[in-house]
Amino acid sequence: MVDEFCGIDADGVSTTRFEVREDNIFVDGGEFGECGIIEHIAQSAAARVGYICRRQEREVPLGYIGSVNNLSIVRLPRTGECLQTGIKVLQEVFGVSLIEAVCRAGGEVVAGCRMKIFLEQ
Repeated sequence: MVDEFCGIDADGVSTTRFEVREDNIFVDGGEFGECGIIEHIAQSAAARVGYICRRQEREVPLGYIGSVNNLSIVRLPRTGECLQTGIKVLQEVFGVSLIEAVCRAGGEVVAGCRMKIFLEQ
């Protein structure tokens, strides 16, 4: 659930874009549900890891969500809206990353959380 990986800025924040479409499994009644937002954030973090690994000519590892904390859903995005999601790595230790994510639609914050992600070594 990532249409485009936009890159990593000078502060280390990576950005992805994703258009919410009616045929998405997490869309119900024209709204993109909470589980979809969490999955989109996880896939945005995975896109970041994939981008870094490809640049370093390394194999891209599998990753798993370990936990989701401080989830804040301001509102559910609607079909046709484009999510722009920023991922910042707060800490990396022994294949475990703690990330902070902020999802925006039209410049407005719609959701955010912290997530622990485990990478296979």
